[in-house]
Amino acid sequence: MTDPQAALRNFKQQNDFFVGIDSDGCVFDTMEVKHKECFIPNIIKYFGLAAVSKYAREAAEFVNLYSKHRGINRFPALTEALDLLERRPEVTRRGVKLPELRGLRDWIARESKLGNPVLKAEVERTGDPDLTLCLEWSEAVNRTVGEIVHNVPPFPMVRESMEALKGKADVMVVSATPVEALTREWEEHDLAQYVGLIAGQELGSKKEHLGLAAGGRYAPDHILMVGDAPGDRKAAEANGVLFYPINPGFEDQSWQRFHDEALPRFFNGTYAGEYMADRIAEFEALLPERPPWESAS
Repeated sequence: MTDPQAALRNFKQQNDFFVGIDSDGCVFDTMEVKHKECFIPNIIKYFGLAAVSKYAREAAEFVNLYSKHRGINRFPALTEALDLLERRPEVTRRGVKLPELRGLRDWIARESKLGNPVLKAEVERTGDPDLTLCLEWSEAVNRTVGEIVHNVPPFPMVRESMEALKGKADVMVVSATPVEALTREWEEHDLAQYVGLIAGQELGSKKEHLGLAAGGRYAPDHILMVGDAPGDRKAAEANGVLFYPINPGFEDQSWQRFHDEALPRFFNGTYAGEYMADRIAEFEALLPERPPWESAS
């Protein structure tokens, strides 16, 4: 069996610095359109949630866009949204039976490479009905993304930042999105030329991406993760490396500051410490733990 993470282990170091960059919602303004037009309609369709579509939409949007769960892999995000729905009295009053998806939850607990290829192999091995349904949903999401998400340019100052990294840092895409979609988007906007590897969900978690590609090769304070979600920060922290947040809702300003302030500090060794702590504090304040309908009660 081939090693799906070989590309990470074989990542070629060419510079003293390494920058991992998330894609959806970080480089491209695609989070809203992907979740609202691609993920959520298919959740309602495949998991029989038409009777509570309003609440299903609110739950999925909160998990994927407006909370500390923002940016997590689609499969844990699905179970998280269903758990939020389960707790809503409006859903209980409507007598809607939500899918438990025990097969999916068990798979998530034992697998780190939460992508369609590994899921498909698991479906073929076990025939589990939950996994079969979730694979059908996930493939439908990918088809819908392929149909809808085009001509979404990178945020302002992304390209200029990539130019500023060229020749000074090795750059890798670190994402929970399928590689096929990532490659299409980065090539469509001529950004793939700036990165040494595009790592998506098939290559494991973001923590694994950073650890396998950069760990032990670069000094920890020469490794920077750029992302728009708490999972990006956690992946950086788990590897003992630096994190720069692209603040949801303030992406343009975040990239401008990255280009003008944070990147020069990263290269001259003054990014870590108080400056990074201030950036993270701003970021954390934007994403709540609990949804507004629970916080208000």
